[in-house]
Amino acid sequence: MQALFARSDIADLISKVEAGERLSAEDGLRLFRTPDIAALGYAANLVRERLHGDTTTYIVNRYLHYSNVCWDTCKFCSFYRKPGEPGSFTKPVEQIVEWARQFEGQGIQELHIVGGLHPSLKYDYYLQLLRGLKGVLPDTSLKGFTSVEIDWFSRIGRKDARMVMREMHEAGLDSLTGGGAEIFAEHVRKQICPNKIGAERYFEIHGIAHEMGLKTQVTMLYGHVESDADRIDHLLRIRDFQDRTGGFQVFIPLAYHAENNALKARRASGMTDLKVYAVSRLMLDNVPHLKCYWISAGLKLSQVALGYGVDDLDGIVYEHERIFHDAGSGTPQKLGEEDVRKLIRDAGRVPCRRDSRYKLLEEVTA
Repeated sequence: MQALFARSDIADLISKVEAGERLSAEDGLRLFRTPDIAALGYAANLVRERLHGDTTTYIVNRYLHYSNVCWDTCKFCSFYRKPGEPGSFTKPVEQIVEWARQFEGQGIQELHIVGGLHPSLKYDYYLQLLRGLKGVLPDTSLKGFTSVEIDWFSRIGRKDARMVMREMHEAGLDSLTGGGAEIFAEHVRKQICPNKIGAERYFEIHGIAHEMGLKTQVTMLYGHVESDADRIDHLLRIRDFQDRTGGFQVFIPLAYHAENNALKARRASGMTDLKVYAVSRLMLDNVPHLKCYWISAGLKLSQVALGYGVDDLDGIVYEHERIFHDAGSGTPQKLGEEDVRKLIRDAGRVPCRRDSRYKLLEEVTA
């Protein structure tokens, strides 16, 4: 351990990290409560560099919102609209497929598909959407739908979740997104998303995907009404599940944004953001990657986060990204590939393009 941190209140925890020992729930709470942000960053960076060295990945991707219509009323959500409400939209499959044609031959690695729980779209719409996109972009990984949406498809299609996942995969779905996790603690979910499926169903659906050989991601929405203990509970549930399935390839902390939604909680501070990244990296010793979603976090914080456990900055282009911009994010709508690479280099890290399974697509050179 560096002498600088020998007198830190978390010096003993740093020693555990250096020895590769698994941290406990009590350890995690201490990490969140320490005022020694430098020591916390040092510990998280030890793990980050043990796993990935200086390499920081990103993906060449595109973002598709097929609809913002949703019957649910999650209090933190600024994206959803009710049917017929001003600003609501639902795109026909033919229009989406035509939109996707512009990306043929461009080497797009991933298409991220986002929507809601649409009260009138039929089950076959989603299969046709996937088939149409895969037909136009056969080499592009289709990442779409949360476990909440898969549960919804199960209801409207009157099929069990396993059958839904099989049919979606056969139609072209390559991976699930991590949305819908929010905070797993039930008392928090009752306050922020009372109608949404609970943690048990969330993990059940991701488990089905993992059994099928699909890799998925998992998220945490923080900075609203949850406590440090709720965050640690969330992380430990992920860690325990990952011990059993090994199917989560990345964890994504997402900061709550307060504009245009009913929750109206206070936005987390930058110090809290860095603590969340660092503690996540230290507690999730079995999840290989930690992502900073720059469209939510902001460009400057994203650079700093690369010293607090983060090894991935997600994608390079977000055409008219809606979820976080509707909630008040002031980040750019898009960044070019060279912009992302410069962002990473300026933070003292080495940029590397990846695919949707986190396979490096170029030789890493400092």
